[in-house]
This record gives sequence, C-alpha cells and structure tokens, in this order.
Amino acid sequence: METYVWDVRNYVHDLSTYPQIEEIRAGFEDNELIAIPTETVYGLAANARNAAAVAKVYLAKGRPSDNPLIVHIHSQEQLDFVREIHPAAQQLMNHFWPGPISFILPLKKDSLAEQVTAGKDTVAVRMPEDSIAQQLLKIVGLPLAAPSANLSGRPSPTNYEHVYEDLNGRIHGIVRGDDSHIGIESTVLDCSSYPFRIARPGAITASMLEGVVAGCVTEADYTSDEAPIAPGMKYRHYAPNSPIQLIEGGISAPLHADAHTAVVGPESIRTLVTGGTFYPLCQDEQDITGASAHLYDVLRSIDHNQAISRIILSGFKRDEASQALMNRIDKASAGK
Repeated sequence: METYVWDVRNYVHDLSTYPQIEEIRAGFEDNELIAIPTETVYGLAANARNAAAVAKVYLAKGRPSDNPLIVHIHSQEQLDFVREIHPAAQQLMNHFWPGPISFILPLKKDSLAEQVTAGKDTVAVRMPEDSIAQQLLKIVGLPLAAPSANLSGRPSPTNYEHVYEDLNGRIHGIVRGDDSHIGIESTVLDCSSYPFRIARPGAITASMLEGVVAGCVTEADYTSDEAPIAPGMKYRHYAPNSPIQLIEGGISAPLHADAHTAVVGPESIRTLVTGGTFYPLCQDEQDITGASAHLYDVLRSIDHNQAISRIILSGFKRDEASQALMNRIDKASAGK
C-alpha cells in the first residue's frame, strides 16, 4: 500500500486550516506511523502511549529493540510522564526549548509504552521549534515518539524525498514540509545524574549549556558499548551504501580520484581534486553549519550514482563547533 503524502507547505502559518488535517489527526489517534518535519531531521512519529504504535516504529525502521526513542511534545505541560526535573535541567529547558535539544529525564512507571525507552526508567524528551511540528503536536495532543524517519543505519532524512525513498509502503503517511535547516539530530543531554552528560552531540554545545548553568556538564564518552541510553550512541548510523575514507583535518594537497570515487568536501577544495566526482558539502572549512545541513543529502545523492563504489570525505578541524558534524561523519565512516 502506498504511503499518503500531505503537502502542508502552504499552511505553515496555520496548519489547522489544512483541508486534510483531520486525516492526519485520525492517523495518530488510530496509532498509525506518520513522518513529520522538524528543524533537525524528519521524524517517524507515533503515539508514545500506545505499545502497538511504538512497536510499528521499530518494525518499519528495522531498528534494534534496545535503541530508545525520543518523545516530542509541544509544551512543558505535557511532561506528566516525567517523575521529576532537576532545577538545572529546568533552567536549560526554559532557555533552549523549543529547539534542537533532548533531555533524558526520570520516567513515571507505566506512563508511556515500554518500548519507547527500551525498558529503561528514563526517557528522552524534545520540544521541536519547527512551526509545522509545533502545530501538529498541539493539534494531535499526544506525546509522539519520533526517531529519524529512515531505515535504520541509513543517512537520516532532511527532506520529504528521503523519507519517501526509505519508507514508502512501510508507513501510513508523510507530512511534507520544508527541508530541515539544521540537518543533524538533536543534542541529547542525560539529566539522570548531576553534573549532566551529553549523550549525543548536536547543535546545542557544552559551552552553550554552561553559559546558562555554569558547571552543569561533565565530559562525555560517545564510544561506549553499553546499552544505549540515547539514539545514535551505539549502532551503525548515517552510512551510505559505499564505504567512506575520512581524510582527517581535510584535503590540503592535490588528490586524484578514479572514476568510481566520490570526493566530498567544502567547495574551497574543489581545485585540489582531479578525477572522480566532486560533491560540495559547504563553502569552506569554517562553514560547519552548511556542512551539517547538507551532509545527509549529499550522502544520499551519492547512493543514487551507481558508478560510485567508494567515498573520500574531507574532514573538518575537530573542535566544539564541529563536534556534532564529525560525530556523524565518524559513525558513517566506521560503519559502527
């Protein structure tokens, strides 16, 4: 069965006037899977209180059952499934929500479907800033569990086409909005103990958090093989079909590639590359925002080129600004 597509781009200022909004609401109430746009990546949303709906998420994505999901809300009043909130976490929520950050919080027993948290006693929660996502969450009135709307392990979807490519026929529908402007998944902050720990890097960095609550973040380890407490920590993620060779620090000398190689990097290095097919990721080495926004789209574009059998990716200087981007590139390159 083909997946429904609801193109709401002309209704971004008032989603309630979209002629088929009741169809979308009914889909969620009937515990169907519907992909929605957010500022980070498109999410595959389901009623977080219904076990059957959440089970469909894992099945549609081919997602490991111990990989928890992030619950999306439209206001802090919906946090009735959380036991308590640390005062510092509350300060951070007040400052950064709505926005690209998820908070891992203690969960009230039996308040959400068990598979949302992969059986853990904590839950990751986010309030997206995307206008369509915000309005849709208000209209539906349910907390929605929403991992990235792609097949597990694939580059995350940053536009409707990516979702349709991976999940057409596997899910009930797709709410088509604009492309995700951030392009990589949210920061995940583990607030189960203090000081907090960044379980997954994203657009909200440690120094940004420290700027609101001094001393609130401890050093993170993104390489743990323990059961993941947040999405993106353990399993193979973000990977295209062809293997990636990462050039640490970026391509700085002339490079010749064969006809079956894609070279990915800033436009500023194009003159160093001969042969192969060059895929620009951003303008220059300092354009981390541009590189983050386009990474998954470029990797998916390469998959459509059947002549390509390997990828050379020009890396970026490793610092706090590039941490989230390089985390995704590392995962895609290692195939972990």
